[in-house]
Amino acid sequence: MESLNLKSALRTQTGNGPARVLRRQGRIPAVLYGPTTASENISVDASDLEKLIKKQKGTQSLVKLMIGDDSRTVMIKDIQVDPLKRTFLHADFYEVNLQRKLRVKVPVEVVGQAQGVEMGGLLQVIRRELEVFCLPNAIPESIKLDVTNLEIGDAIHVKDIELGQEVDIPADVNFTVVTVIGGKTDSEKSDDGEEADADEVLETEEPAA
Repeated sequence: MESLNLKSALRTQTGNGPARVLRRQGRIPAVLYGPTTASENISVDASDLEKLIKKQKGTQSLVKLMIGDDSRTVMIKDIQVDPLKRTFLHADFYEVNLQRKLRVKVPVEVVGQAQGVEMGGLLQVIRRELEVFCLPNAIPESIKLDVTNLEIGDAIHVKDIELGQEVDIPADVNFTVVTVIGGKTDSEKSDDGEEADADEVLETEEPAA
């Protein structure tokens, strides 16, 4: 996975007052921490952080955080956003050890047109992301699942997914990730021949209390 760059600066003042001053200057307060890293108070340029997030191809991209001449490999752990203005308020960065495996979540990407869909079925993506266990430099941008050969009733389970020797899916159960189900039956149509709303179909399928 490509590493992105972000400049930062150490800050000595904390609290709401200094944080507001930073934001008026176009910067936001942030904190850097890790399993072997003492917590450090830093600040980053808000526009630089926004550009970096737009460049990210996955939710767990590696970031090369520069503190002066010092370079740290980190991940964005959390970003606080103003609910009204939608501006950044604070960011958390987690320093990673490149020699130590991590558990991270990676998005699922469906590839191809399922045969079952062409026959009238519906493709359902049960899991939009999967947790993987790997070294930081081996984190995949996405997990691509080819659904071309799936017919109605077929599915891809977690144990069907091959990610190579560097990446493991630490799943205890063989849960379904993607499946193709049959289309609506005649009983799921309204009296005038039109299909019922999805909410109506779901209501008829609920068991009695």
